[in-house]
Amino acid sequence: MSKWYEKAVFYHMYPLGMVGAPKQNTQEEVSHRFEELNLWIPHMKELGVTAVYIGPLFESSTHGYDTKDYQKVDRRLGSNEDFAHFVSLCHQAGIRVVVDGVFNHSGREFFAFRDIQEKREASPYRDWYKGVNFGWGSPLGDSFGYEAWQGHYELPCFNLRNPAVSNYLFDVIQYWVDAFDIDGIRLDCANILDFSFMEEMRRRTTQMKDDFWLMGEVIHGEYGRWVRPSMLHSVTNYELHKSIYSAHNDHNYFELAHNVRRLEAIAPFLYTFVDNHDEDRIASKLLLREHLPLVYLCLFTLPGIPSIYYGSEWGIEGRRSRTSDEALRPKIDLTQLQTERATNWDFSLEALISTLSKLHSSHRAYHAGSYKELLLTNRQYAFAREKDGEVMISAVNNDDKDAQLFIPLPCPISGNTLTDLISGQEFLVENGKLVVNLTKYQGIVVNASPTS
Repeated sequence: MSKWYEKAVFYHMYPLGMVGAPKQNTQEEVSHRFEELNLWIPHMKELGVTAVYIGPLFESSTHGYDTKDYQKVDRRLGSNEDFAHFVSLCHQAGIRVVVDGVFNHSGREFFAFRDIQEKREASPYRDWYKGVNFGWGSPLGDSFGYEAWQGHYELPCFNLRNPAVSNYLFDVIQYWVDAFDIDGIRLDCANILDFSFMEEMRRRTTQMKDDFWLMGEVIHGEYGRWVRPSMLHSVTNYELHKSIYSAHNDHNYFELAHNVRRLEAIAPFLYTFVDNHDEDRIASKLLLREHLPLVYLCLFTLPGIPSIYYGSEWGIEGRRSRTSDEALRPKIDLTQLQTERATNWDFSLEALISTLSKLHSSHRAYHAGSYKELLLTNRQYAFAREKDGEVMISAVNNDDKDAQLFIPLPCPISGNTLTDLISGQEFLVENGKLVVNLTKYQGIVVNASPTS
């Protein structure tokens, strides 16, 4: 029987941005902004979403990744009780909840780092961080040096080979499970975490919840090093992300097909996306907005666990600057948006994504099903997904001209037509081939399951 994450459709929430929280966490009181985030749950359900990745979430000093308390929700968002209620509402809606695990580093306000600042060599936490050296000072004025993430001294790196540190973090996860009933963790900076730490996390979390999901942020590297039975269930598929938009911008589906073939052994388990809180919005990356529907059709029907980044279902744009990611993480007033139906938001794209999301959830061929390439040119691409006798076929045309395709069917069918599950358009089957007339920028999905 499939695990929930094998057939999940994710929604990615960056909560501090969504609610327009202050950039600096200097307030004493708790702001109950989860009341705003709760409003997104019916929207996610309407989109066909079955899981949400929300983060960063826990008490931090600024952007969320400089954690200062791993057992408190960021007060700019709300209280622990507020988040527990959010998770409960998600579960009632059939939506699993995955949170950020920022375990490579802490913020400078974390209690262990503060203790070293105060007591230096006498601190019992002096070995909690990498490279602590009392013979020099940090660029931020500390009387000791330490290793920081990518030279950002606001983010001192944990020494995860110290059992006291790893056990503390495993206890934190147990607390999140017990207090909030979370369903999984997205590991920040998984590409540089110690493998032994992640292997022990897999053992521990499986004991906490049998179907607990571990997904790692990995930008470069061979994904199979991380995705294996003893370690992580999934990692971020940045290769597919890049090849999806490049295939459309360059009119080169060969790049996309090559990427899928290269990762075929583990592709069904990878976390797939077209934008996120660190990447320019897909509507800004594409040279032609008309390619947006094709991009999402590929995302939802190629191998992988698809994810929608909040706001991108309306085709909003956003580019990071050399110094800031704020444009990627805007405040969105969902109530106002739905009331006013703003003219610069693409609600037809939202409807398409909802259709694709529900197709993904309802067809087992997309739940770790196999992949078969059926037709490939620079500008047209067709492929099949198959599992337990169900066969789904996708075909896309990125050209600005119509195209007639003769797509070889991987199995016999009953009847002489197949119907596009998006538009309702019918196509003839002749001599074992699906004859498809695709208009410019059109994509289709058909159920081509064999006769019984």
